[in-house]
Amino acid sequence: REAVVADQAVTATKDHTGSVLVFLPGEREIRRTEAALAGRLSPDCQIRPLFGALPAKAQRAAIAPATEGRKIVLATAIAETSLTIEDVRVVIDAGLTRRARFDPGSGMSRLVTEKVSRAEADQRRGRAGRVAAGTCYRMWTKGEEGGLPAYPPAEIEAADLTSLVLDLAVWGARDPGDLPFLTAPNPGAFAEARALLQALGALDADGAITGHGRDMAALPVHPRLAHMLRRAGRDAAPLAALLSDRDPLRGAPADLSLRLRALRDPRSADPKARPALDRIAAEAKRLAARSGDGQSNSPAQQAALAYPDRIGLRRPGDDPRFVLSGGKGARLDPADPLAGARLIVVTDTDGHPREALIRQAIDIGEAELRAVAGDAIRWQDICHWSKRERRVIARRQERLGALVLDDRIWREAPGDAIARAMLDGVRELGLPLSPAAARLQARVARARAAGHDLPDMSEEVLMDDFESWLLPFLTGIRSAEDWRKTDLLPPLEARLGWDGKQLLDRLVPASFATPLGRKVPIDYATDPPEISLRLQELFGVTEHPRIAGQPLRITLLSPAGRPVQTTADLPGFWATSYADVRKDMRGRYPKHPWPEDPTQADPTLRAKRRPS
Repeated sequence: REAVVADQAVTATKDHTGSVLVFLPGEREIRRTEAALAGRLSPDCQIRPLFGALPAKAQRAAIAPATEGRKIVLATAIAETSLTIEDVRVVIDAGLTRRARFDPGSGMSRLVTEKVSRAEADQRRGRAGRVAAGTCYRMWTKGEEGGLPAYPPAEIEAADLTSLVLDLAVWGARDPGDLPFLTAPNPGAFAEARALLQALGALDADGAITGHGRDMAALPVHPRLAHMLRRAGRDAAPLAALLSDRDPLRGAPADLSLRLRALRDPRSADPKARPALDRIAAEAKRLAARSGDGQSNSPAQQAALAYPDRIGLRRPGDDPRFVLSGGKGARLDPADPLAGARLIVVTDTDGHPREALIRQAIDIGEAELRAVAGDAIRWQDICHWSKRERRVIARRQERLGALVLDDRIWREAPGDAIARAMLDGVRELGLPLSPAAARLQARVARARAAGHDLPDMSEEVLMDDFESWLLPFLTGIRSAEDWRKTDLLPPLEARLGWDGKQLLDRLVPASFATPLGRKVPIDYATDPPEISLRLQELFGVTEHPRIAGQPLRITLLSPAGRPVQTTADLPGFWATSYADVRKDMRGRYPKHPWPEDPTQADPTLRAKRRPS
């Protein structure tokens, strides 16, 4: 694009009088365009760069009217609104601008090149007609015009808020609502920035500024780097300057040590990187002059101070995948020299939200890490349900944020902790209702349907509220196998309570007492309720059994336990169908009694006596 812009600038100087103002996104593009224009302009044309980092004398030369001939001013957006260059008659707009946006890869704001908005393009065009009629060349098509955003985003919507939150705290404001913002900061981004500042010790638990936070605010760098400089002192200035700038060794392996080595000895680096290294070195000197003495820390320890949430521990396995202390995941290119490291500090990634690719990092030893982050390393007792192992796992872990530095079996884990962890297993496995528990559930449902005040025993309600009724009964249960063997009848009966159980037994009894005194469970899952028993056990019964005024459905069984007949009218069965059943059963089961009149026979479960 710079070559095309340079071509247009040459044409403009031939077709128009007056100076030319060229809008480019940044210093790099300005220098490239300047190089592309070399030797192509008439002798009366002077090239004047204009950007924020330029010395003041050079900036004044770009702004001042040309005393002889005319100028071609190669400027960033700094010339959009704040400056008037009096003799400009032509504007060439490359259509790009550089904005500060929060970069999740670096954890700080970075300058990002984007297309201009229509409002910015109009403002730039107006520069050509500021003092007289002029001409504007736009380096995009009519079709692209409609795709430009109407206005640039408010910086507060796109930038990292950490520095803002720190400044607000210095002023005594802890909440976004404490100041009348034209555009309110995003609450989530604000909370994330405050959490980082609290982790760095700049804010206390209530969000108020600390003494360390005031010291950090006095340094002209991102709060991460300010914290590092205040703790590690001037020795950390090279790293602070390096992390504040673009990577001078783009395309090199991820190891941050390579950049620091190049900064110490620029002659060892690619000549193309030397201007950037010189700029970073100058910034390092400026920061060192403003930093006091600190602890003697290695570069890896310095990085850990700036990025306490980016300390990475390699995951098990062959691939160089890491879990970061802040809880996120990251990975290295398998061919990178750092791929074999166990512990690293990550200073830049590609920002991928799930598992970011590491672009810059540095190896750190465990002893180094403990020396600089020892206060944040704590032992934690962990008791949780493992979906993979399908059991409760109890461990004692030495942790730094999300990193597990040491892991041991927690043999003394209390029963209540195991029981509470098992609740998550119950949530995954569901309720294994035994036949007796399922019958109780059906009995309660029938009583509730009749209008009686009993606890809801539906599975949905039981699962929603299982902690309240189940937790006391989980002692000794810690695996899916244990849970499968658990009888839920006792905890369900406890949920009913004594009064509820008495009411339920009276209204919806659990069993039917046969003439022989045997209790047969009643199945309330059917309508009407049902019992199953041997036909001979009902000999002599002339009234059909009823429950709560409703006749039971009876499945009559053969001596072998196979269904023979189902009836809701036992006297009617005796009077009609029994004769046919008797005729069939006598041949199949000759050893069992089959009287002609079952209403006059005694109930029995025994076979006929053998003749003596």
